Amino acid sequence: MDLSRLSVGAISLSRDLRTALRRVRELGVRGVELDARTGIDTEQMSQTGIRQIRKWLADEGLVVAAVAFPTRGGYADAERLEARIAATKSAMELAHTLGTAIVLNHLGDIPAAPAGGDTAATDDPRWKLLVDVLADLGDWGHRVGATLCAEAGRSSPEDLVRVFSALPEGAVACNLVTGSLVVHGHDPVKAVASLAPHIAHVQATDAVAGAFRGRGRAVILGTGEVDLPNVLAALEERSYRGWIGLEAVDGFGARAEIAAAIASLQAI
Repeated sequence: MDLSRLSVGAISLSRDLRTALRRVRELGVRGVELDARTGIDTEQMSQTGIRQIRKWLADEGLVVAAVAFPTRGGYADAERLEARIAATKSAMELAHTLGTAIVLNHLGDIPAAPAGGDTAATDDPRWKLLVDVLADLGDWGHRVGATLCAEAGRSSPEDLVRVFSALPEGAVACNLVTGSLVVHGHDPVKAVASLAPHIAHVQATDAVAGAFRGRGRAVILGTGEVDLPNVLAALEERSYRGWIGLEAVDGFGARAEIAAAIASLQAI
């Protein structure tokens, strides 16, 4: 596999961003994922701080593959929604400034489709709220040059397809998180087939399913139930050329774990 398509989450390697970037470079990959909630402190959000981060990236020969902005609530959750929207827009603007068009988050709970009715419609007022908010974020993304990528995993592929169908084309994209799909009872290979036109980022993670949906657990890549070779083959068949992100499960052995993941991906 081409290492130039791999990225590593900086926060997995160190809470100190400068150290994390150096460690990403030492792993031999080109891309890095930055966390806009906990991986970049508030001082570094200033223009001076952004210039410093861009210099560090250039010094290490890295590019930002994506900016993660994991919110506590979803976009159909009315509580503190205005603040959540404003913060997401700031993260999208920051992402563009740092050189990426990808912002990663979940959508939160997606209201269910009515039984036996139009799968893209529902009388639940939260559905209209969700669609309106995401359309607004899509418009903002077109203005600033970044796209919100919704996690496929916690949100089912079927629900995400409903969301994408209700929005203007390209308003929101998909972040395919392979391990999260398994945890929530979905087949990652089938998810590629249904979500292919919308996939803008892939997170190559592994997991084992639990007795109930959502009760599984993350495991080291290659030791769980994700059929990664077939996931990658399905993406290749559909001409996916975007980033494939890696993250560590074991915080104490993160560097060794990610190095082993990179080696296994090279062998596929």
